[in-house]
Amino acid sequence: MILDSNKIAAHNEGLYTAHKNKLVFTASEIAQSESIIQKLIDFQIAIPSWALGTGGTRFGRFAGGGEPRSLEEKIEDVGLLHALNKASGAISLHIPWDTVTDYKSIKALAAQHDLKFDAVNSNTFQDQANSEHSYKFGSLQNVNKAIRKQAVQHNIDVIQQGAELGSNSLTIWLADGSNFPGQLNFRKAYENTLESLQEIYAALPADWKLFLEYKCAEPNFYSTTVADWGQSYSYVKKLGDKAKTLVDLGHHLPNANIEQIVSILLMDDKLGGFHFNDSKYGDDDLTAGALKPYQLFLIFSELVEGMDARGMNHATDLGWMIDASHNIKDPMEDLLQSVEAIMIAYAQALSVDRKALEIAQNENDVVKAQEILQNAFRTDVRALVAEARLRSGAALNPVALYRQLGVRENLIGERGLKTVATGL
Repeated sequence: MILDSNKIAAHNEGLYTAHKNKLVFTASEIAQSESIIQKLIDFQIAIPSWALGTGGTRFGRFAGGGEPRSLEEKIEDVGLLHALNKASGAISLHIPWDTVTDYKSIKALAAQHDLKFDAVNSNTFQDQANSEHSYKFGSLQNVNKAIRKQAVQHNIDVIQQGAELGSNSLTIWLADGSNFPGQLNFRKAYENTLESLQEIYAALPADWKLFLEYKCAEPNFYSTTVADWGQSYSYVKKLGDKAKTLVDLGHHLPNANIEQIVSILLMDDKLGGFHFNDSKYGDDDLTAGALKPYQLFLIFSELVEGMDARGMNHATDLGWMIDASHNIKDPMEDLLQSVEAIMIAYAQALSVDRKALEIAQNENDVVKAQEILQNAFRTDVRALVAEARLRSGAALNPVALYRQLGVRENLIGERGLKTVATGL
């Protein structure tokens, strides 16, 4: 399904007067509105291929109908999202769920939808068809060198596939760990993992990055081999300049100060990028900003300050991607909501009076510093985000237009009610 630009224009026409009135008021409140709008236009958030279908819980999965049955249909769905918000101009593939057989046609289809290929993701947390060895007891950490070699080769194959598509980064998330005390020698598991990562790192093209994710628990509940940002940092520091830590907002113990983690990694040039989501108990993969919008703002506040201090390009120097699992929502509506929440947090962070905040910090004026941050957070910047979409040719209200056009109903009509997205 391809959206007719005339329908987007008609939708915007009906909302234009109210939008302009809000924009005038917002611009009167935020002096740097034009600069913020341009940064929002440039900012793109990659959509993961696996988030286009209904995820589920440990006890069941309730498909929503019209899910993408192939990589081609996943690209079409991301193209729909990008047409609606013009902020989702890349897709992140998960191999082997999205193994490509015809690179030329896949690249042509992506170009048709104005999409690029973001980081490619390897998978050694599941046993794959025709694989000689099982990852039941780990992959890159495994005590069996043959299993480690198989996992390393899979990652190298993923790099090669990504290079064919124009990607320039590999994301590695490991399920490796142990469920019971005594099951694993921690030191040897670390050494095996490092050795495996070094082999993968050596296969990276010159212009590529390796993003190493971490997770404190699940599927192993006693230990995970890359359990937190410190362990990821330890690995990537040893690997080299092209290796970075990837921060997933759900992969932390309760009450972790994620914004401080982000600041330190950025300061040391070891922050690779993000998997955006939200959580209450653990790796819940909820809609970004649904539970903790102030935390999301504080994270972006540290990002803006730290990236500006290093002279970095906000749009291109880090990897920006959503990681979500939709249990009861329409996945595409959820993704539209997540992109909106991320853009709002970014715009709020851009509006912070940095000079005034620095003065307050240097004078130990705690109240003033809090007021400056909370004033930016409490300022309604939605008109700036909408204006960025409008200038890019997208919809002023993407979710409303998605529903008005009956996109999900159309997809069910094309694909069927009982379809299951590949990889889920």
